[in-house]
Amino acid sequence: MKKLFLMMLTLTMVVVLFASVSAEETFVFKHGFDLDYPPYSYINDDGETGGFDVEMAQAVCDYYGWEYEAVPFNWDAKDLELNAGSCDCIWSGFTINGREDDYLWSIPYSDNTQMIMVNKNSDIETLDDLAGKVVGVQTATSAYDLLNDEEGQADLCKTFKSLEVYETYTIAFNDLKAGAVDALAIDVTSGNFLMSGEDDYKFLDEVLGSEQYGIGFRKDDVELRDKVNAALEALVEDGTYDKIGQKYPEIYDFLCLGK
Repeated sequence: MKKLFLMMLTLTMVVVLFASVSAEETFVFKHGFDLDYPPYSYINDDGETGGFDVEMAQAVCDYYGWEYEAVPFNWDAKDLELNAGSCDCIWSGFTINGREDDYLWSIPYSDNTQMIMVNKNSDIETLDDLAGKVVGVQTATSAYDLLNDEEGQADLCKTFKSLEVYETYTIAFNDLKAGAVDALAIDVTSGNFLMSGEDDYKFLDEVLGSEQYGIGFRKDDVELRDKVNAALEALVEDGTYDKIGQKYPEIYDFLCLGK
């Protein structure tokens, strides 16, 4: 009887140990991203996720054998989601510049520029021509921050008739098409995506600001940040980063890792 008990106890310990090891080996990487920020991240009409950042996050998971979990959200909820532990990072065309001390950042993986998009038939040719015009922007974006920063483009913004703030650039672009706004303040890579297949829109020559995109982590997640950085560098070396980038021509020339 004692022997049988010891055998059962040993078997139980082995099962518990195996479960513990399995739990350690299977890490679920919860990728937090803007649900409508193409070409970096989005949810399509079929409910499937896509975009350069989504594919790169999945590639990092494949590299380590992690399980990937998509955590899409409205962009203005990003900090709430991260601080609540709903996601492990914010990875969605997320600007480092001006937020250096707010998050623990990955290495930059894409350059970007903030510009003004208008209809080609518009009388707006320069930033000065935006005086008295209605300009659209997505909430909680770099363009929004620039237009509200006294050290940025706040003086320019004060010349507008109004600054209309949208939840997503997709909605804002539809309003530009409809004539509800005269111009959009937008990052060039996202703007290129929205204008693809469209011949009626252009960017002004003048630049609002320049930036770099990175992945924002909670400040105490140093180990996770370092693992993601190492994976990104490995994915550059094996060509995965370039291969995924080529699928998104609107941003390909702005990708900066390995260059």
